[in-house]
Amino acid sequence: MKVVENFSYFKQQIEQIALVEHLMPGVMIIHDLKGRVMWMSKMGLEQLDISLEELQNSSAEDYYSRYFNEADAKDYVPKILGLLERNNDDEIITYFQQVRYREYLDWTWHMSSTRIFYRDEQNRPLYTITISFPIDAMHHMVNKAGKLLDENNFLRQNHHRYCRLSKREREVLKYMALGKSSSETAIELFISLGTVDTHRKNIRKKLETKSYFELSQYARSFDLI
Repeated sequence: MKVVENFSYFKQQIEQIALVEHLMPGVMIIHDLKGRVMWMSKMGLEQLDISLEELQNSSAEDYYSRYFNEADAKDYVPKILGLLERNNDDEIITYFQQVRYREYLDWTWHMSSTRIFYRDEQNRPLYTITISFPIDAMHHMVNKAGKLLDENNFLRQNHHRYCRLSKREREVLKYMALGKSSSETAIELFISLGTVDTHRKNIRKKLETKSYFELSQYARSFDLI
């Protein structure tokens, strides 16, 4: 969006959005750079059972801890920060979030898309706009979203361990994850059986696990299989 010169223009833009909010398939939200909600469409306010004034007076910490799953933030917060840093007119980021409308209700998966909405006179981002819509609980995307977030979390938590492996050890890990025996791996890689066994021992030590499931998870997460 173009650079704006005064706050009245910002208000006019919100008024324009409000005119068509009932036509939108999801909830629209405008945040400031601290994550506080400046505006939310009626659909979202009704789902959260809260007034816009109450929401505007809530801190970002209260808002996110009350309605959003903290684990998901590790995936989408870096994306939002990157969006603001690049400050590109045409860039839109998309991510998954789990939302809970009430404390006693289960989490509901949502797909959200965010872009920069408003800038100051120096062309610095001030506000973002997001549209978010629930994913059908029976839709295959729900399972994919959960798996994707789990995999991303695993990558972040274990990247330093994976980096300890040599190129050859990563090749051996691939065959371990595929269920190949030491002798089968030796044939595939044209190395001795003793060398394979040594690599296997070192892999378990460096990754700090003896679990076949975790070893397979490393192979999947780091695109070995």
